[in-house]
Amino acid sequence: MATQDGAGVSLKRALGQSDSQRMDPYLMMDVFFSDDPQDYIAGFPDHPHRGFETITYMLEGNMLHEDHVGHRGELKTGGIQWMTAGRGIIHSEMPQQVDGEMRGFQIWLNLPAADKMKDPSYQNFDAEQLPDISLLEEGQIILIAGSLTLDGDTYTSPVQAHATQPLIADIRLEPNGEVHIPVPAGLNALLYLFEGEIQVGNEALQFDQTAILTDGDMLHLKADILGGRAMLLAGKPLNEPVVQYGPFVMNSIDEIKQAINDYNSGKFTA
Repeated sequence: MATQDGAGVSLKRALGQSDSQRMDPYLMMDVFFSDDPQDYIAGFPDHPHRGFETITYMLEGNMLHEDHVGHRGELKTGGIQWMTAGRGIIHSEMPQQVDGEMRGFQIWLNLPAADKMKDPSYQNFDAEQLPDISLLEEGQIILIAGSLTLDGDTYTSPVQAHATQPLIADIRLEPNGEVHIPVPAGLNALLYLFEGEIQVGNEALQFDQTAILTDGDMLHLKADILGGRAMLLAGKPLNEPVVQYGPFVMNSIDEIKQAINDYNSGKFTA
């Protein structure tokens, strides 16, 4: 779904278009992709969050994160930012370029009730810090979060979240490339295709489609003659109530009301 967020940034919402279009524990995935500065230059000025985590993965471009806690980090091509809003954070994400291509993803990952009021935190990782897994002539996997074992070798991202066990990967397949990716049974999983065409099991996934996967322990992907590229998101479902009001995600309406009151009264920055 085409939409806008922040101060007018043009986006595609690949997950989370409505309350019924989520995949526990993931709340939302936005895709930004433009070489027109008018689509992204206004960025995301100061705004609050509570109760979940944000993961921003930059394919092309440069964006600066700053928050009220004092964290500051520059997100560059191939890097990720992982922010835990916890009990409350006010941050901005502003482009550090006036032209050229800006392309990437922002993912919202829910926190369990026990962690929603934890202290906010922030991590920044450059492209060189993420496992870059070669599939030889078949393709490549960039491991954004979690751990992955292929051909007897285990790769581990610097980003781990134990409650939701996220597995997030950028998978690129060469023309006619093929890969089998182990995904632990019991995790919810989806695949979003953003280049080419990929066959998932016996079904073809078209460009710009999101596929919610059935349970299992192995994901079989095969590209067509042009190759393909997709984002894999998997995680352990929390099976908890989700009540969202804009940038606040809690477990009850009363907790949402408290979040609004805390923000309006200045308790977020106290």
